[in-house]
Amino acid sequence: MVDRVLVPYDGSTPSNDALEYAFETFPEADVTAVHVIEVPESHVAFLEGPEIRPPVTEKAREHATEILEGAMELAAVRGRKLETDIVTGKPERRIVDYATRTDHETIVIGSHGRRGVSRILLGDVAADVVRRAPMPVVVVR
Repeated sequence: MVDRVLVPYDGSTPSNDALEYAFETFPEADVTAVHVIEVPESHVAFLEGPEIRPPVTEKAREHATEILEGAMELAAVRGRKLETDIVTGKPERRIVDYATRTDHETIVIGSHGRRGVSRILLGDVAADVVRRAPMPVVVVR
């Protein structure tokens, strides 16, 4: 039985689908939605580590809070309790770091379904999380 599930959440349809999947598939688990405020690669290179927090603007934090309010609304509709958190950095690294540090047993992440050149050029956070995570990762399409 899974007790703790992490859902990376950005307010997109795939992240909503992932959150709904987590609620449906893990009805007894504690679910956390985490939003990553992305920091440009040049800034992150010098600031790696779970305890280091790159500076972000108050506006970015307010925007992240608004996004997570959407997750809270989804949880309320489902009659579920939801924890939320905001982290900063490179998403695929911060998601795995957060899940590991907070003892989440499973990550449920939405896939944006990129294919071909778009996936190669832009990368795919879900694919990187799958490669990096020491715990099971469910990718919802």
